[in-house]
Amino acid sequence: MSVPDQYQTVAEWRARHEPGDLWVFAYGSLMWRPGFSFVERVPAVLHGWHRSLCILSIQYRGTPEVPGLVLGLDRGGSCKGIAYRVAAGERQAAAEYLDGRELPSRCYLPRFAPIRLTDGRRVDSYVYVTDPAHPQYGGHLSAQRRLALLCQGRGEQGSSRDYLAQTVAQLAALGVRDGLLQRTLAAVDASLASGLSC
Repeated sequence: MSVPDQYQTVAEWRARHEPGDLWVFAYGSLMWRPGFSFVERVPAVLHGWHRSLCILSIQYRGTPEVPGLVLGLDRGGSCKGIAYRVAAGERQAAAEYLDGRELPSRCYLPRFAPIRLTDGRRVDSYVYVTDPAHPQYGGHLSAQRRLALLCQGRGEQGSSRDYLAQTVAQLAALGVRDGLLQRTLAAVDASLASGLSC
């Protein structure tokens, strides 16, 4: 289908204008700070993508001069998160809010992808995945460089360290243990406590 000029992708148009309720998949800060109205919140699994600290944050958790690091969805594996159901009448407002929040620099690609809810339902959800061609993509960075970014990042919404800690806490509340994120948080805290540069 052709996309009206005001939208860059078909997904952005679909999120606003398709009939019915809108499902949104959350895997990072949307889990604890959705910022939009919803009528249902359910744990869910997205297949084909995994949670990864792979996006340089230059606004919310860092600056262009001193970037931080936040999560993205990279190809492969699966990801446990939260699915929100937005009522049809709130769909356009929610999509506009989400795109304004998640796409200021277009480092994510909006799309629709199937998810499985914990009650067995399968729904098509609006989700933001990484754009590996974008300059903010950091999937290739070394573990040491990622640690440094997490230690240094501070932006409009706080620190990269606190973002990581909140994600780990939300996952724990879902009964999800992400060993890599937990080890990374421990390494960040140890580095900051030592007073040494990460």
